[in-house]
Amino acid sequence: MKYKDYYDVMGVSRDASQDEIKKAYRKLARKYHPDVSESDDAGERFKELGEAYAVLKDPEKREAYDQLGSDWQAGQEFRPPPGWQESAGFGGAAGGQREHYSDFFEDLFGGGFSSQGRAGGFRGNFQADGQDQQARILIDIGDSYHGATRSLQLQVPEIGDDGRVYNRQRTLNVKIPRGIKAGQQIRLKGQGGPGLGDGRSGDLYLEVGFRPDDHFRVEGRDVYLTLPVTPWEAGLGGKVNVPVPSGDIDLSIPANSGQGRKLRVRGKGLPGREAGDLFVILDVICPPADSEAARRIYGEMRDELGFDPRSGMRRS
Repeated sequence: MKYKDYYDVMGVSRDASQDEIKKAYRKLARKYHPDVSESDDAGERFKELGEAYAVLKDPEKREAYDQLGSDWQAGQEFRPPPGWQESAGFGGAAGGQREHYSDFFEDLFGGGFSSQGRAGGFRGNFQADGQDQQARILIDIGDSYHGATRSLQLQVPEIGDDGRVYNRQRTLNVKIPRGIKAGQQIRLKGQGGPGLGDGRSGDLYLEVGFRPDDHFRVEGRDVYLTLPVTPWEAGLGGKVNVPVPSGDIDLSIPANSGQGRKLRVRGKGLPGREAGDLFVILDVICPPADSEAARRIYGEMRDELGFDPRSGMRRS
């Protein structure tokens, strides 16, 4: 009997977690399945992978296998330690022993496989769960304020009746939860990669991002708005109407507010258990002097106010 390094077969380290082993198996099983792979040795590789996974997925069998020690190398002859056949699941019927590691493969598939596959492979009761997939979806800021349903078109791989992989366009209706932030994910159960045999389909994870907006930007749950105001609104103060995604609000501008002043409106950012805030940055816009009346008013302001914004720049 020749020693096989099952960790090498699976492409994982000897201290790999059970989750890492499971993920490695899913990936390689899809790659080497004889009904999908074009490789001439797909059947043999797939069988070798199956027997390796049958051992490493089972904590007791894995512990027994690890007892062989790291000194054994692939291809070396060895005699299993006492009790190995029974503890690792190699034992056959009473009074007999199985000869090869490949007998584990029968255990993996419940004894139900045959050699009728193509290219020397096999078909049987094999099943493998589909892989989880990821995509990115862009939404409007208002979608997070109110929640929404959006259509998403994806190109997804699908295994045809001939065993080949084809890309198919799918349209999904995605529910956007109220209060979702950029970077968070929406899970669509069963909408990922298809499973093989009776395996379940994987899940689709959509990472959310916000479309660029002409007026608003988002940081976490806080929303920022640069608001144009007139010189008299900034100077005299008062209330101005501000359209925000949650609905119009009346914003109080303090008198003598200058360019770039930041005003905070609590709880008007993205909704959530702790709603974000709305930050309004004032942008003072002067009207153009494009009429006789406008030029006259500007002249009166110059003569009456005597305002010099550069006075602090002069050196004594």
